[in-house]
Formats: sequence, C-alpha cells, structure tokens
Amino acid sequence: MREVHPTAVVHKGARLGEGVRVGAYAVVEDDAEIGDGCEIAAHAVIKRFTRLGARNRVFEHATLGGEPQDVKFRGEPSRLVVGDDNLIRESVTLHRASGEGEATVVGSRNFLMIGVHVAHNCSIGDDNVFANGAALAGHITVEDHAFLSNDVGCHQFIRIGRYAMIGGKAKIVQDVLPFFTTDGNPARVRGLNSVGLRRAGISAESRRALRRAYRLLFRERLPLASALAAVEELDDEHARHLADFIRNSRRGFIRAARREHDDQDQGDDQE
Repeated sequence: MREVHPTAVVHKGARLGEGVRVGAYAVVEDDAEIGDGCEIAAHAVIKRFTRLGARNRVFEHATLGGEPQDVKFRGEPSRLVVGDDNLIRESVTLHRASGEGEATVVGSRNFLMIGVHVAHNCSIGDDNVFANGAALAGHITVEDHAFLSNDVGCHQFIRIGRYAMIGGKAKIVQDVLPFFTTDGNPARVRGLNSVGLRRAGISAESRRALRRAYRLLFRERLPLASALAAVEELDDEHARHLADFIRNSRRGFIRAARREHDDQDQGDDQE
C-alpha cells in the first residue's frame, strides 16, 4: 500500500513500489522509479531518470537526480542510480551524470548528512558516512566504509579509499589512501584509522600490517617502487589493496606529514 500526501505532485509516469510514502509538497517527476518501502519527505524532489532501490529515506528539501553542473552537458538522457537502505538527509543534492547513457551511482547503506553534494558521474560504494556539507565534484570514486567529516571539499576525478577517514574542512585534490586518517589544509596522512578499523572488525594482525605499511611508505625513505614491493611482502589482503590503490592512482595520492611528531595513531592500543 502506498501513501501519497494530497499536496504531493507525482507524475503519472513515475513508478512507485509497495509501501512507498510521499510527504507534503514533494515532487516525483516522470520516469522516476522509487523502490519498495522508501520514504520521501516533505518538499523533497525526485527528478526524472532517477532510480531508487528499497527502503531509502529521503528527508526534507533533498533533490535527487538534478541536471549536472557541467558546461559540456547538453540535456542528454543520463541517470542517477541509488541502492538500498540509504539515509539521505535534508538539502542533500545528488546529480545525474553527464554524457548520454552514463550514470551517477550511490550504493547501499550510506549516510549522507545535511547539505551533502554528490556531483555528476560519481561512483559511491557502500556503508560510507558523509557529514554535513561534504561536497564531491564530478567523476569521483569512493570505495566502502569511508568517513568524510563536515565541509570536506573534493576535487574532480580523485578517489577515496575504503576505511579512509577525512578530517573536517580538508581540501582534497589528490587520492585519499584507504585505511588511514587524512586531515588538514593542505591535507596530509596522519596515521592509521585504528578506531575505525577496530570498529569494523579488522583483525589486530591486519592493523599491525597496515601500521608497518605506513612506515614503509612514509618513514623509511624508500623509493616508492621499493616501498610498495615491501608492503606487498607483508602478505596481508588489506596491505595488498593499499599497494594496488597507489599503483592505480592517476592524480597522485596524499602523502604523510613530514615530521614524526605529526603522526596520530588515533588511539590504537599496543598489539
């Protein structure tokens, strides 16, 4: 059974799943698809070519599927595709892609807080948290389980690795390494995201390997190729992912602060 407030405007060409609720003055345009169990709050707008999976909650004044802010865009059909169980809070904006047939993709179980912006052609994985005002320019890739603090600003085409944590108001112009905390302006790697890794159930053995990887990359003054080879020799799946992430970087990656006392291990215990 669907519940649509009498003041909501739902186009006859929109497709609403079972159990969908649409609040007062919300707008759902033609060729939008809203999956089972979604809640669309008052004054939210779901634009055409938007696909929502199941059980998403879209809060007041959010706009999903707006046209990309791209000077190359010429009105071509493109998409915004959103997975399941996302929390999309007030005034969030998610833009559809630029380029015919292209898609902006947001995965599942993400928490996008007030005022978050995700631009055209971004690809967002699962279980990420973007705090108030975090903004992603176009063509950004975010892996899984990343945490972006308030007002983080990200340059187009960068990547953010899994289990990365970015401090508030950081300016991100290169790839953000997985598993580490990145903070400051200019942004620098500050150490292992130990608290986040523990909470995620990453083993103590893997955390030790990643801590060793940090030192190989940033403290032992090895050539990058030698450091990456040594990281791979740690024989840990997360360390291997870190090495692969660096090798696949096109814009370069954010490095650590130079002084040893700038490192922050985020309160990890001795292991």
